[in-house]
This record gives sequence, structure tokens and C-alpha cells, in this order.
Amino acid sequence: MGKSLALSVRNVYETLAICWPTVVDAALGRVTRASCDERLASWSRSVVANLGLQLDVVGAENLDPTRTHIIMSNHQSHYDVPVLFSLLGGNMRMVAKKELFDVPLLGRAMRESGFVEVDRSNRERAVESLRRAREHLASGVNIWIAPEGTRSRSGALLPFKKGGFHMAFETGLPILPIAIDGTRHVLEVSHARSSPGLRVRVTIGKVIEMGDFVDQGRRGREEVMRHVRDAITGGLA
Repeated sequence: MGKSLALSVRNVYETLAICWPTVVDAALGRVTRASCDERLASWSRSVVANLGLQLDVVGAENLDPTRTHIIMSNHQSHYDVPVLFSLLGGNMRMVAKKELFDVPLLGRAMRESGFVEVDRSNRERAVESLRRAREHLASGVNIWIAPEGTRSRSGALLPFKKGGFHMAFETGLPILPIAIDGTRHVLEVSHARSSPGLRVRVTIGKVIEMGDFVDQGRRGREEVMRHVRDAITGGLA
């Protein structure tokens, strides 16, 4: 089966279908983390099923649901989001660019459910966003960050931004590196048609503990960035 606009529209509908009840709950003052977690998990399973994705997962033994992680992955497609939620569960929020929060309904639902808005053009606001992310981590919610900051058109890793690594150092929480390979073929950057039935490989790397890296300051942060990059690159090989 070839690329399908109808399939993309169907998945947009799936997304809006979880936005409405979240916005309504917010208006009534009854938004809960548990309800948002369940909606995100259910939504991700539906999107992955609609696409007929064949998910190959490597390194599942590196997942520890009893710990809180800063999850860092490469970013190939909008479909990275449901793929990760379907594998890791709903107890995760993402740091997302400001523009997504400007989308009617979607943006408000993201805010109400605890997603973290980052405005990279405004340093003060960006710092405030990372503070909110730290609060989520402190409450036991995993935070997902794509250190590239945007989707890669070619699939090759782009340069990393440092914000997420600063947060890892400040919180001392471990980083779980994940490589996603194949989603860019499901929905290419700047394209609207989705391709069903493709194979996507997700490689979950070994947890990177902050440990002694924190004591090394800037040098330690650069070393952690290198370890994360190497782990993701290895999963894309």
C-alpha cells in the first residue's frame, strides 16, 4: 500500500479525540495525571495500530519502570512521539517547541496534560520551561527530550542542544538514550501522506548515570553528550 493522506487524517483525528476531553476536564478543574497518562497510552497504541507499524525493539531489558529518567532520542518524524509512548507508557511528557502550543485545541491540551513548552528564541522563557520539566521529574514523570531540537530530514543526527544536559546535571537523574530508525519513511518532514506497514526499529540504550560526571563540570557535561550521541548513533547503524 502506498502513501495515504487519509491515513494521516485518521491519525490527526485520533490526536484531536484525546485533546477534547483534556480541554473539557481542564475547564471543569478535573484534569489528573492518571487520566492524561491513560489517554496518551491509548492514543499511541491506536496510532501505531492504524499505521500497521512493525516495531522491532532492541534493549528492552534496559527499561526500569521503577526509576525516573530523562529520555533522549533522535528525532526523525512526528510519529516518533506515538512510537515512544506506545513502548514506554503514558507516564512521560515531552519538551516541545513553542509552535506546537500555538495550534488550536492541541496546544491547550498539551499544556493542560503537562507537556513542556520551550521558546528557544527567548532565553528567560527557555530557562523557565526547563524549571517546569524539573518539577515533573521530581514528581516521578519521565521527560522526553530530542536533543537535536528538530526533525532530521536525512535521518543523520544533527548537532545537540545543551538544555537537556544541563537539566540532567542539575537533577542528577539518569539519561535513557533511545535510537529510533525508520519513522522518517512513515512520514517525511514537510510531507502530509503517511506510509503504512513499515518497519521501525527502536534501540533502547543502557542508562547513563550522572555520577562522577557532575563533579567534572563542563567537561563532564560534554562527556555525557558524547556518550548519548554514541549510544544513539550505535542504534542507527
